[in-house]
Amino acid sequence: MDLKELFKGVDYQGTLPQAQVSLVTQDSRKVAPGAVFVCTRGKSFDGHAYAKQALEAGACCVVTERPLGLPGEVQVENGRKTYALLCQNFFGNPAQRLHLVAVTGTNGKTTVTTLIKQILEQAGYKAGLIGTIHTEIDTMEVPAKFTTPEAWDLAALMARMEKAGCTYVVMEASSQALDQMRLWGLHFDVGVFTNLTQDHLDYHGSFENYFAAKKSLFAQVKTMVVNLDDPYGARLLKEVTVPAAITFSAHDDAADYTARNVELSASGVRFEMVGKGFIQRVKFPMPGEYSVHNALAAGAAAIALGIEPHTAVKALTGTRGVRGRCEVLYHGDFTILCDFAHTGDAIEKVLSGLAPFAKGRLIALFGCAGERDAKKRPLMGDAVVKYADFAILTSDNPRRENPYDIIKDVEPVLKASGKPYLVEVERREALKKAFSMLRPGDVLVLCGKGHEDYQAIDGVTIYLDEHRIVRDWLTQQHLLEKH
Repeated sequence: MDLKELFKGVDYQGTLPQAQVSLVTQDSRKVAPGAVFVCTRGKSFDGHAYAKQALEAGACCVVTERPLGLPGEVQVENGRKTYALLCQNFFGNPAQRLHLVAVTGTNGKTTVTTLIKQILEQAGYKAGLIGTIHTEIDTMEVPAKFTTPEAWDLAALMARMEKAGCTYVVMEASSQALDQMRLWGLHFDVGVFTNLTQDHLDYHGSFENYFAAKKSLFAQVKTMVVNLDDPYGARLLKEVTVPAAITFSAHDDAADYTARNVELSASGVRFEMVGKGFIQRVKFPMPGEYSVHNALAAGAAAIALGIEPHTAVKALTGTRGVRGRCEVLYHGDFTILCDFAHTGDAIEKVLSGLAPFAKGRLIALFGCAGERDAKKRPLMGDAVVKYADFAILTSDNPRRENPYDIIKDVEPVLKASGKPYLVEVERREALKKAFSMLRPGDVLVLCGKGHEDYQAIDGVTIYLDEHRIVRDWLTQQHLLEKH
């Protein structure tokens, strides 16, 4: 691509050299001849320190936020915003020809995006999905590195989706991605807000900064779909002006879409989705009241996209659920579920939705992530002892943090509760102990790993797939044929 074509529509100062572009990058290690290197700044780095190195590696142009006096240099106001725009330009701006949907919030993003994609497919459309578990280009799955990819990868994926015939792209919008301007310049037909609870404060520093990052999405949204039951959803409605706003609620009839006659069970939820001019019964295969919110969010978003309401709601009933999101791995004399819950609020939502239906004990196995916000660890313990009859405290992804130190941040909560618990730092061993104690009527919830099939320990990623571990144990116990 010609360098001047790459910068079409981008504000800059300086003179662009005559050059053909092979790559746009903000990582100096990826620079090759013909690359454009964009200097961006983060919490612990400044790309300007590597601009000269990038030119020496063959960059045809460096984009800076301040004059460095280098050849082939142009200046812009914001490197991150410019990087996002240049990436889209390089791939021919596929986002301009696609209908984009973004879902943000602390919990529910993966479920809601997956449901919206399934509804679109039921309505006869091809759609792409970008999220935590993986990326889907129509029916093809691609591994995901980040919940929301960097701008280059995002533009490349959208180009592939357009080429595959997709007309819609549904994506999770993480707070880090929004803060880092990865989505800058994109325009979303629909933006969904699920909820906001404590998470990622290690990155954002304060809850207000966290909320501000989520809120920033809606400056790029045509229609916002908001959870009226969440206090930050109500605040968002007051603070953001968009062309159209749609609300949903599991309790408040003032919302545009509400749930009535809700029936909860260990295998899912049933309710009537009520909107202006229609009412339809939903049978949704994921338990917990939060599943009502997720289903309402997806249904309301699909309707906002122009999907006929009865088609949207019918698709919710036919959904196959989401891997690692309150997923039933076994249901027989006892029940085993897994969920990605890794915050106090997420664990509380899962366990509170299951506790009333456990005929025996509700057993929760959980751990806390290392090198992440340590303040949420006791909150996770509080949620477990509030609902579980027995707790098993183990490791999640300790990363380079000492797993025993992580456990020390949580165990006092379990001890003070007076409820029975055990500690097993090695997660595979903890799973074995959990299985050995199962009795008829018990419900075992494996919290934290969800869709993940690995553990990050001391800088090393090891294989650990709880789906497979459960399946192997069930096979050994000759229980699979009874499943």
